[in-house]
Amino acid sequence: MKYIKKIDKFKLNIDKIKAEFLTIFYQMKSWSKDDPDLYDFNAICVNQKPNDPSSIAGGNIRGKYWTYPTSEWKEEERLVTIDESEYSEVCEPFKNTYIEEVYDLVKSEWKIGRMRFLMKPPRSCLSWHRDPEKRLHIPIITNPGCRMVIEDESYHMPADGSIYITDNTKYHNFFNGGEIDRLHLVSTLLK
Repeated sequence: MKYIKKIDKFKLNIDKIKAEFLTIFYQMKSWSKDDPDLYDFNAICVNQKPNDPSSIAGGNIRGKYWTYPTSEWKEEERLVTIDESEYSEVCEPFKNTYIEEVYDLVKSEWKIGRMRFLMKPPRSCLSWHRDPEKRLHIPIITNPGCRMVIEDESYHMPADGSIYITDNTKYHNFFNGGEIDRLHLVSTLLK
């Protein structure tokens, strides 16, 4: 695998993460979006800038990326630059949970920015784009039709308790070709 590295030394408890997330989500009842018309991008932030709940709203949900939106092959920059290093406070719903333990474990091993639960609905796809940094993925709910395509390679990341480092600085997308939601816990990986 050229653009994805599997880290399996932790063996995270995926069932526990999923159960805690679903309990918290049923209390929140909504996904964060920077555009309410977007069907295929859904996020819930685990961390935020200290004492700044606005840091997990609006354009801060997605952040800067680049894409080729037309047949002219002219790259366009989209959205705002996020200072990922400022995201250091666990959001209230996740305090004193196993999810916070996972956040602390990831932080102890890597320098990270935002950590978000990202949900991809069935039969949906992200745009072909690139991001400013690599990402850490912890698959929580997946199916055989969930694939990440980076450049010319396609990958399935199973929900097996492993962490995957993906090179999102390369052009990529993610699609869920299955019939259930896909859920990953994703962190930006800082240099």
